[in-house]
Amino acid sequence: KPAMNTLQERHGISGSLISAVDLLKGLGVCSGLEVPEVEGATGWLDTNYQGKVDVALDALTRQDFALVHVEAPDEAGHQGSATNKVQAIEDFDAKIVAPIVEEMDRRGEPYRLVVTMDHYTPIARRTHEDWPVPMFIYDSSGVDQPAGTGYTEANIIAAAEQSGLCLDSGAAFFSRFVTPDASKYGERCG
Repeated sequence: KPAMNTLQERHGISGSLISAVDLLKGLGVCSGLEVPEVEGATGWLDTNYQGKVDVALDALTRQDFALVHVEAPDEAGHQGSATNKVQAIEDFDAKIVAPIVEEMDRRGEPYRLVVTMDHYTPIARRTHEDWPVPMFIYDSSGVDQPAGTGYTEANIIAAAEQSGLCLDSGAAFFSRFVTPDASKYGERCG
């Protein structure tokens, strides 16, 4: 087993990683996360979205966070299929994000939600790219958030340029995200 500190050791938090991808499951185990099996989780458009949601919501009753990974947008990028990529993103929004937000709102406890990706897989190139990735952060406590802007590439680019905030790595973002001061997600880009 690789020698690495768990998230409990580094940040004092517990969580689950829900994914169909063995590599990510292994990273979850090495990070000290629960890595539950979800029957029917395939890594494609036919994955068991409801099963992933159910497992994540259960984890959130006893842990600090749940990371839900959906592989279908990446696989559609490798195929070069715009149709499948759009379907995968729409399914993620409707079948993962919406039900989790609805249930968390129903529970009435404050929560934060991040929607992002681990890397780009543009359909024109059909391979991974190491470009900076966009992220959407929602805080149910009502921290000032811009209203009326959609999660589009144009809006994300404009917001990034306006804020000038960036992070060098996903690990840097995660470290800041789990700190009590949620306003400190990034640093000014130099």
